[in-house]
Amino acid sequence: MENFTPILPIEGRHVLHLFYRVEHSQWDVLETREKIAAKTRLAEVVQEIRATPATQLLMFSVVTPKADVGFMLVTPDLQDADAFAKRLTLALGADVLSPVFSWLSMTERSEYTTSDEEYARVLEVEENLTPGTAPHSEKLIAFQARMKKYAKDRLEPNLPDWPVVCFYPMSKRRAPSQNWYALDFDARKKLMAGHAKVGRTYSGRVLQLITGATGLDDGEWGVTLFTRTTSEIKAIIYEMRFDEVSAHFADFGEFFIGIQMPLDALYLRLCL
Repeated sequence: MENFTPILPIEGRHVLHLFYRVEHSQWDVLETREKIAAKTRLAEVVQEIRATPATQLLMFSVVTPKADVGFMLVTPDLQDADAFAKRLTLALGADVLSPVFSWLSMTERSEYTTSDEEYARVLEVEENLTPGTAPHSEKLIAFQARMKKYAKDRLEPNLPDWPVVCFYPMSKRRAPSQNWYALDFDARKKLMAGHAKVGRTYSGRVLQLITGATGLDDGEWGVTLFTRTTSEIKAIIYEMRFDEVSAHFADFGEFFIGIQMPLDALYLRLCL
């Protein structure tokens, strides 16, 4: 990589979603040796990206004509994210991959997670456990371990190889009668607790990664869902739209559905 000063977040990682259309009019005029060299070049770029520490790159065929191919890049250094994105764009040759959509965001903690003090109070009030006793301490320690893992999974995700990938941007409304940011913190936290409860019912079937885009792109969050079947995508999105947070305050962007596959299979799917 180039010798630039790293641009690292205080915590978390940069996340870049890239969607391209294959311009077959440009590809088809290449000679066979040029096509082989181009595919080799892309394979080498992918290999280099995946060999970079703390970096992940997913590739998928986009199912609808909104795009042909998509990449999801997760890496700490913004310099790497920028350089890798440009190399991916040009790897198959000038104008072969035409960008149609992109989204820059960062992994982040949720500001609405339960604190140690809040959970300790729940144990005292709802489970009648006295602070300082062994049962209370054991449950509090177990809770702290779960929350530590939860924070790590959000900040430093280990993305699965499940075949179905769904990505969409979203923001919270600021309409006069539906202004999320006019609500006080406790009201927002209570609403988000109900929202998260719905999501937890899909544990093991849907892996959700929510990344923050405020100040980085046109909206506020990027949502990436991983599943083994499109039925789970339909189910979780449909159910969550009845949740009060989504029903009253959520604005959704475009949806992209992709199928993860190895690069050789992706070449065949793209008719390259």
